[in-house]
Amino acid sequence: MVRSLLVIPLLAAALGGIWLARGALQRWRDLRAAETYELAGDRWPMLLRAAGAMVCGVCVSGLTLLTALGAFGGLGHGDQRPERAEPAVDAAGPGGGAAGGPAAGAAARQQAAPPVAAEPAAAAATTPPAVVSRFDSVGRPGGGELLQSAVLGPDGRPRNVRVWLPPQYAKEPNTRFPVVVMHAAAPSKTADAEVPDVFEGIGSALQSGKTRPFILVAPEAPNGTAHPCELVAAAPAAVADDATLRTTIAASFRTLPPGPASWGTLGVDGGAPCAAAAGLARPDLYGAAAAVSGRYDAAALTQTGAEAPTGSAAKLLLAAAKADAAGLDAARKLQASLKAGPGPAAKAEVRISDNVQDFTPDRERLRLVRQAAQFLAEALAKAS
Repeated sequence: MVRSLLVIPLLAAALGGIWLARGALQRWRDLRAAETYELAGDRWPMLLRAAGAMVCGVCVSGLTLLTALGAFGGLGHGDQRPERAEPAVDAAGPGGGAAGGPAAGAAARQQAAPPVAAEPAAAAATTPPAVVSRFDSVGRPGGGELLQSAVLGPDGRPRNVRVWLPPQYAKEPNTRFPVVVMHAAAPSKTADAEVPDVFEGIGSALQSGKTRPFILVAPEAPNGTAHPCELVAAAPAAVADDATLRTTIAASFRTLPPGPASWGTLGVDGGAPCAAAAGLARPDLYGAAAAVSGRYDAAALTQTGAEAPTGSAAKLLLAAAKADAAGLDAARKLQASLKAGPGPAAKAEVRISDNVQDFTPDRERLRLVRQAAQFLAEALAKAS
């Protein structure tokens, strides 16, 4: 949107510069003709027009450069902070929301399909009663729809949760979709606020037609520490299981039941250790995990994998750009540590992606997110 708005001042500056330059040229020709006949002429109008044309030229160059580099687009996304949603929990079900307006439209789009039987792994655990939350639309990035609501966290306090629905969600009303949970690295923020182009990366992967569409869930990271993912990576057992989030999402949207055949996890940059820890600690819940451009505590994550429930092998993608030497070194160390680890850690299937290379870090991150989306969709499709 911001880039398109730049076209108006760009055209105005270009047209103004052309008009002033032509005026200055015409005035210069008149002065030359006057000098031929030894007549006096005023040079100030010519100089003012020439100066104005130069200013317009500088403006056109600057606006063109900023548009090409995407500086304004990056600032527009980067400064965007997630809106704080008021708790809006409707225990009556999808039909209990407002009767009209945008909220009713969003409620109709998120309405869950008839219940299906839960997977044995999920049914064995003690889960809270299903509560349908009213999610309000806050945008349409990446060709899909972004919704937001307040959902109770493991500590019993409401926190923001954002849900991105793929374009196929509205087009296929009888279809249930897999779910990918994306972790945030900063407290009181959702992951899309830290990685604003994540929806574009996932949307472009879906447009290829080779990626199975899924719902992306971005819960707000907890308070209490400046780096939540470092706590998760170091002591995943100390982090409460977020069963309320799973039951709320499953009750509010047409999702496949929680379990390794249909749920995955994703983390980018600072959120990558969270995704790796979740995938290694709960292979019985997350069928695949993708960690992008992360730095990892290999010893702690190996211990996490060793203490995971038996019977399910973790599937993990560690992706980093070709130029990210530190990120690739951390990924290879984690892969080697898991392979040499005890118990379930040694059974983890770890893939490393090191082939992404592009002109700017933002473009590399976009391609890495697209690669992670393809990996998650492929892994969940095989599991199901």
